Amino acid sequence: MTLPAGRYVALGDSFTEGVGDPHKHLPNGVRGWADRVADTLAKDRSGWEYANLAIRSKRLRQIAAEQLEPALAMKPTLVTLYAGGNDVLDARTNITEVLRQYEEMVAALSSTGATLLLFTGYDIEVTPALRVFRRRNHVYNEGVRGIAARYDAVLVDYWRFEAYRDARLWAPDRLHMSKAGHKYLASRVLGILGVEHSMKLLDRQPPPPRSLLQWERAQRRWVNDWIVPLVHRKIRGVTLGDDLQPRWPVPVAVPPRGGLRRLAKSGYSSDEGAGPTT
Repeated sequence: MTLPAGRYVALGDSFTEGVGDPHKHLPNGVRGWADRVADTLAKDRSGWEYANLAIRSKRLRQIAAEQLEPALAMKPTLVTLYAGGNDVLDARTNITEVLRQYEEMVAALSSTGATLLLFTGYDIEVTPALRVFRRRNHVYNEGVRGIAARYDAVLVDYWRFEAYRDARLWAPDRLHMSKAGHKYLASRVLGILGVEHSMKLLDRQPPPPRSLLQWERAQRRWVNDWIVPLVHRKIRGVTLGDDLQPRWPVPVAVPPRGGLRRLAKSGYSSDEGAGPTT
C-alpha cells in the first residue's frame, strides 16, 4: 500500500489518545501511537495533515456522537478507528448493540473514500476477575473482523500481536500500552501502510522472573494505585476524560522535521488550530 500525502484523522478513546505514553510538551500530556504514525507519514512524504479526536474513557456511543461528524467534515484520506473497548469492560453492555452502532460509524467513514483502519481489542491479562470479559471481547473482535471485510477496511488485528505478552509493553495500570507498546503498535500500523520507519523497538528478550514477594508487592501497589481509584470513579459516575478536549481537534500540518513535538513547542493552540500563537 502506497499513500500520497493527505489528511489523517484518528478517532477513539484512550487507546488512540495516547494514554500510557507521557509527554509533557504535547496536548493532554501524552503522545501515543497515532502521533508517531502522523510524524512518520510527514517525514516520509511532506504535506500530511493530522487530527486526533480521541479522548480517554469514551464509550462507543460517545465517540459516535462527538467525533464522527467532525471527522466526516474534515474530509480525511486516512482514518483510524478504535472504539468499543470501554464498552466491553462495562458489565451491562449489550455487545450486539455496540457492534450495530460500530457498523454505522464504519459505514459513514467508509463513504468518504478514505483508507480506513479498524482494530480488534487485546485480551488484557491483568487479574483473574476480568477473565469473564474475555468471551465478550472475542465476540466484539469477530464482529470487527466481519465489519472490516464487509466495508473493505484494513484490519489491524491487535488481538493477534504476540509481542504484547511482554509486560514492558504495558503501562503501570496494566490496561494501557506503555511508551514501548505505543511505539510497537505505530511500527505495525506503518508496516501495514507500507511506510518505512526508524523507531527503535525493545529487544524482545523476556524480562527476568520476579520472586513471589516482588509479585505480591506489585499486586498490592497496582490495586492501591489503579484499581481502587477506578472503582471510586465508577461509583461517582465520573471518568478521566470528562474535562478533556481532543488533543488535535482540527487538522494540523505536520512538520516533516521535528513533527508534532516541534509544532507544540512553537506555541500551537488547540483553540486556534495549526500555527504558533501570538
